[in-house]
Amino acid sequence: MLKNIMYSLLVVAVLSGCATKKKAGEDGAIDGATDGSMSASDISEKPLAYDPMGSDSGSISGLATINFDYDSATLRSDTKAELAKNAEWLKANVGTNVQIEGHCDSKGSNEYNLSLGERRASAVKTYLQTLGVDAGRMSTVSYGEEKLLAMGDGEVDHSKNRRANFVPAK
Repeated sequence: MLKNIMYSLLVVAVLSGCATKKKAGEDGAIDGATDGSMSASDISEKPLAYDPMGSDSGSISGLATINFDYDSATLRSDTKAELAKNAEWLKANVGTNVQIEGHCDSKGSNEYNLSLGERRASAVKTYLQTLGVDAGRMSTVSYGEEKLLAMGDGEVDHSKNRRANFVPAK
């Protein structure tokens, strides 16, 4: 019951926060580069897909899901390299705002996982800021263990769920 109430409150908070976000173009087209580092054609000629799974779906070319170690919100060197690519994409697509979602595996309490998911999303946002992405274009939310990618109980499945992914904010 508490889990459902917490989830409902989280959904309301997310929807309320999204209502004030700057919207992308009506057609969802990717904006051209403004810093000269990449052009829109370097990324994709297709419109940006607003898939509810965000970067977890793989349909957002240029934004990678970032994975974390067990019980950690520390960015590894391999994830920093992925975030550098994500930062370039975000800087080249100035008309696209993103929500960074923090996720956890099913181990731990709901409260702990919501907190850990928020620390993961915040770590990603902070690092992207150091790479030159405007903080005003990014928001964070934690889903804790509510949106699992892999449902199994093995370590491989758990490791897929320890992540921060990107969802375009319309």
